[in-house]
Amino acid sequence: MFLPEKIKYLIAEEDYTEDDIGMSASSVLIYENKVLKIQEYNEEAENECVMMKYLQDKLPVPTVYAHEICDGKSYLLMSKCGGQMSCSPAYMSDSLLLCKLLADGLKRLWSVDVADCPSNQCLSHKLMQAKYNIENLVDLDNVEPDTFGEGGFKNPAELLAWLCDNAPTEELALSHGDYCLPNLFGVRDKISGFIDLGKTGIADKWCDIALCYRSLRHNYSGKYNTSVS
Repeated sequence: MFLPEKIKYLIAEEDYTEDDIGMSASSVLIYENKVLKIQEYNEEAENECVMMKYLQDKLPVPTVYAHEICDGKSYLLMSKCGGQMSCSPAYMSDSLLLCKLLADGLKRLWSVDVADCPSNQCLSHKLMQAKYNIENLVDLDNVEPDTFGEGGFKNPAELLAWLCDNAPTEELALSHGDYCLPNLFGVRDKISGFIDLGKTGIADKWCDIALCYRSLRHNYSGKYNTSVS
């Protein structure tokens, strides 16, 4: 596997396992005390590195050891979060503990002063990104089952038009942007790490609440590799 020289030097010959949890298109290699994330270099990959550095003294996020861009790919080497992923059996089998953890994460995000936040992820930005996705990336085999068809929208373009016409007033705060169980680590009922920060920035606080609700539904149903009997 190709790795930039600086990354190769920092990980030496360490053994790793590959993470297979979640829906990310990136490759995530987990070492003893480091994590290497390899993905297509794009706006999200750049924003993740920027926000990880910005939040170092504000929230429990990984430390950036190196970020290299080679042949259109982003190689982000970072520290490994402590604690357990919030979709681990310990949390999935204790719904009260999980809810306390998720609430702690939201409160910690919202407590950050965003006056100098370098990333704007508000609704206008999201709608522009949605337009691009509709024109270039949408996979209709991977959508919520009731979104399109009978009782739903005819197609993604109609959905986007509805969203533009019905844009709500935003309650702006620091938003994780992908507040899903695999992206949150905890020790008991306290957050010990936020990961996957590519969509993190100033946005409507209800965005994270909605994504958290969806993640809970899907994880408890077993859709994303975890479930509770």
